[in-house]
Amino acid sequence: MLKVAVIGYGAIAQYVVKALPSIHAELCLVIARPASFTAAQKALNTGVKIVEQLADERPDVVVDCAGHAALKQHGVALLSAGLPLLTVSIGALADPKLHEQLTEAARAGGTKLLLASGAIGGLDALASAKHGDLKSVTYIGRKPPAAWKGSHADEVLDLDQMGDQVVTHFSGTAREAALLYPKNANVAAAVALAGLGFDQTNVELIADPNAAANIHEIRALGDFGEMHFSIQGQSLPSNNRSSALAAMSVLKMLSDQTAAITF
Repeated sequence: MLKVAVIGYGAIAQYVVKALPSIHAELCLVIARPASFTAAQKALNTGVKIVEQLADERPDVVVDCAGHAALKQHGVALLSAGLPLLTVSIGALADPKLHEQLTEAARAGGTKLLLASGAIGGLDALASAKHGDLKSVTYIGRKPPAAWKGSHADEVLDLDQMGDQVVTHFSGTAREAALLYPKNANVAAAVALAGLGFDQTNVELIADPNAAANIHEIRALGDFGEMHFSIQGQSLPSNNRSSALAAMSVLKMLSDQTAAITF
């Protein structure tokens, strides 16, 4: 039985924890801020320990579901201690200093930082293509205006007064996107890390009043041929800002830890 610890207990963590028995895993620990202890205790079995940070416990794997700040706070210590860390907070790696610190910590601890594919697909093909001559990669994120609220888009658009106008509110590199849109650009970061990197991956972010859901596209060109991948993602029922596929991607990677055959 795989023993799993989770950082945070929001919508993605709750989805993952509920499904752990289906992949022969069990929750042994929750790492959370003191302000979240009461809510987590009410939702969890009484036998699950809740702590601010890992001490002597040795889970088989730790899952970060708590965002960029949590990866920055806990990542280096966990990896240095030799614990595999699976994260959905991929956009945090746009910070070169943090990227280097996590890389060095994983090497020192003899373990790995595992990146969940999150709300996008096609990353396996992209990661394969970069072993040839991968010439260009573009990620396009299209969401309804309401889905961009609370992001940098608020500073450049009146999201409540767009009518039927479709607006590209960001065009630049994946690094710029991840730093400007920390809560919205994990997909752009995943595409960048699978392919040409943060500074060579093009990103367009679009507010589209006609979009019924969040739409993610990858367009790539290289000596492998051409790639055009598109997915219209649905959110978790418990939180319309959390991708259902992102939660499922965590479960897929956890199941890989014990599977005899994996993709």
